[in-house]
Amino acid sequence: MRRRLAILVGTTTSLVLVAFLIPLALLIRTFAEDRAVHAATVEAQSLIWVVANSDAESLDRGMRTNGLADRPVSVFLPDGTVVGEQAAPTDAVELAMLGQSLSAETPEGREILFATVDADGRTAVIRTLVTTEEMGRGVTRSWLILLLLGVALMAVSVLVSDRMAHSLVRPTRRLADVSHRLAAGEMDARATPEGPQELREVAGGLNHLASRIKELLREERETVADLSHRLRTPLTSMKLEAEGLNDPAEARRISASVAELERAVSEIIGDARRRAVETGVHPLPTSCDAAAVVRDRVQFWSVLAEDTERPVELDLALGPVPVRLIEADLAACVDALLGNVFAHTPDGSAIAVRLLAWPTGGARLVVADAGPGFAESTNGDTGPLRRGASGAGSTGLGLDIARRTASASGGTLSLGVSAWGGAQITLDLGPPTD
Repeated sequence: MRRRLAILVGTTTSLVLVAFLIPLALLIRTFAEDRAVHAATVEAQSLIWVVANSDAESLDRGMRTNGLADRPVSVFLPDGTVVGEQAAPTDAVELAMLGQSLSAETPEGREILFATVDADGRTAVIRTLVTTEEMGRGVTRSWLILLLLGVALMAVSVLVSDRMAHSLVRPTRRLADVSHRLAAGEMDARATPEGPQELREVAGGLNHLASRIKELLREERETVADLSHRLRTPLTSMKLEAEGLNDPAEARRISASVAELERAVSEIIGDARRRAVETGVHPLPTSCDAAAVVRDRVQFWSVLAEDTERPVELDLALGPVPVRLIEADLAACVDALLGNVFAHTPDGSAIAVRLLAWPTGGARLVVADAGPGFAESTNGDTGPLRRGASGAGSTGLGLDIARRTASASGGTLSLGVSAWGGAQITLDLGPPTD
């Protein structure tokens, strides 16, 4: 912005200077010419009385010895005699001999001629020459002064415009800095109103927005805290009731389910409390051991698999297998995939979970089942991967969660057919960035 303003002011100033200095330079040259011609004219006119009252001999002696003029002057007498500066008669001299005073341009400059009468009453011509060098004397120096003046004015205008632009750019940059600090989560950042009235209004609006955002975040945290309290209370009650059941195995199973539900609720609340900002300052952990997470989640679902008579095959790479995901997100992804298997396959259907580690980093997670597989999509969309799409009465978010998890790690998700003819879901998870 500063450079653009400087260019704009410089261009405008240069146009003004050109429009002013060029006519002034031409005027100076014309003035110098007129001054030289006027001085020559005055000197030539001063000899008219001398020529009229002196004979040729006296006039020649006086012009040679006394210097009656400051510049070379020639007097052409009627008999062809030239007194003073010797010069050949020109066409202009011949014309002046007819009794007409005039001036004429020559290759050497401009000649000034006055027709007068000598002591005998005959016509004589007084001629003086103003050279081109004399007419241009002082013009070059004057032009140089004008040029230096123009350069100085241009420099001053650019400097003043740069200072003015700086007074605009500085508060604008400070406003941008405050907005970046707010985006980074520094909710106490405020802008100082400065600069023009418009920027002061923007600063006031930004401060009001920051205050409003801080207030909304405080209300959101209070709402999340209240939600946490309201959800954990019935979960605790369910856990206590489960521990009072007569069947120890049933009590353990229900208690484990309640504990898992409580863990899921805690993760959801924790996720709601995260600030949805993408900054490089104090980043959240972005990696976990995929082998440990998958093993833990398969063990959790194995209890339900045993109750529904589902064989579970688990093939894990030797850990640790770091991937670019936090533990909670990967666990939620595995839960969504295994939950889909239990929801959409009949009891007794086999399940296979395999985790392969890539030599270059990252891993491949494969979840396969012996169920009916995926229905063909006829809507021209992405079928089961479309958010909210389900043909079995569920919310249809399980595969979408898995897809977004794979994308967040820098990987992909693909659907296929398992060795049993059922569904197979393959997730390629990216390696950690640090």
